[in-house]
Amino acid sequence: MRHPDQSGAPAAGCRFILSLRAVGEGHISSLTFRSGTIGADGGVAVDPTARLASVPKVVNRTSRANGDAVEVVFPPADNDLSERVIFPVTDAQANGIEDARFVQFTDAERTTFYATYTAYSGRAIRSELLETADFRSFRMTPLAGTAARNKGMALFPRKIDGRYAMIARQDNENLYLIYSDDLYNWNGGGRAILQPEYPWEFVQIGSCGSPIELDDCWLLLTHGVGPVRKYSIGAVLLDKKDPSKVLARSREPLVRPEPAEREGYVPNVVYTCGAMRHRDQIILPYAVSDTFSNFATIKIADLMKAIAD
Repeated sequence: MRHPDQSGAPAAGCRFILSLRAVGEGHISSLTFRSGTIGADGGVAVDPTARLASVPKVVNRTSRANGDAVEVVFPPADNDLSERVIFPVTDAQANGIEDARFVQFTDAERTTFYATYTAYSGRAIRSELLETADFRSFRMTPLAGTAARNKGMALFPRKIDGRYAMIARQDNENLYLIYSDDLYNWNGGGRAILQPEYPWEFVQIGSCGSPIELDDCWLLLTHGVGPVRKYSIGAVLLDKKDPSKVLARSREPLVRPEPAEREGYVPNVVYTCGAMRHRDQIILPYAVSDTFSNFATIKIADLMKAIAD
């Protein structure tokens, strides 16, 4: 997502923040960050990382019917963004904070960065919501409702017809559009809008982050799981006013595991939890086999043509 502080950004470019899943001993996942710049031509540069790491202080813990909401703050010292590690702090997160799908959300001229993520206790999963305005103080809240029992929820960057909207997978196979008047409560099954159709997504499909608003439609990046649990990344275009209407979808993946790079911690996988629009391009960070990360860029006009063909 775009960095809230754009000072020092290159001409006709921007600064960005990238969230990453870090995996430590015991396969416990935590949330880390990197910063960087995007040039006018779409070139990506990642800032050097700090040598040390820091964890935040828990400043507030509020009991809710479905678990604790927790506020954490990193110290006011000028520590680098790449030092900040959000490690599990509740029982529901004990075995990991996974797959954070960040989005810059605008409501009544107020901008907040939200991330839906999976909390894993070691026995059960649930969806939770992280929110921040400055990437120094964060609030983590468990989501309530039947839809929050599943993975892969992705929040639209603004309300649709006055309501919050999510892309979610309710049955471990298809994608649904769900609405709510309450950001923290998601009930009902919603409306199924996408199901596996092509061989590369035959086992199941899921969202690769929040929908990206284009001039005439919504761009939804998806992951498809095919034979041998091979994960690839595709794209779907949704109607601007009614996102339940699918305008087009990619017949072939945009990004797929290459034979020379498919071995790793989790083999045969390319995966992302979000991308961003910069001018006339889509900037797509993605992970390869849970071993390293890379960036892909594509002009929006070329992407639209590839999906329509």
